[in-house]
Amino acid sequence: MMIVNGNADSEAGVMPPVEVMEAMTKYNEELVKAGILLSAEGLHPTSKGFKVAYDGPSKRTLVDGPFSEAKEVIAGFWIIETKTRAEAIEWAKRVPFQEGELEVRQVFSEEEFAEVAPEVAAREAEMRRQIEKR
Repeated sequence: MMIVNGNADSEAGVMPPVEVMEAMTKYNEELVKAGILLSAEGLHPTSKGFKVAYDGPSKRTLVDGPFSEAKEVIAGFWIIETKTRAEAIEWAKRVPFQEGELEVRQVFSEEEFAEVAPEVAAREAEMRRQIEKR
């Protein structure tokens, strides 16, 4: 998962210039052509979001956005599936950013979950099949 960090502009709801959006669309098309793009989305600013704080088994507190630390919010993401870490690194380096930072994290596989809790992994796999049917 390639995570795009938010900044003052994204938190203010400022859309990128058309040239930037065109470059991103071209990049997304390259990911699709390579057959590795699973998902890609931009996110609204935290002022349109909320958090739920959990304290114990039943206490829930709702916190409406905006959130105070804009440097720690996510503005968007790509989920790609590559054969190697090196391939993921190469694609991450090609993101058409002029400035900022991109965080890349590996998503757990079904197999990794199955090693820990096979019965839970089987239920998760069934849910994924149901989602894919939609």
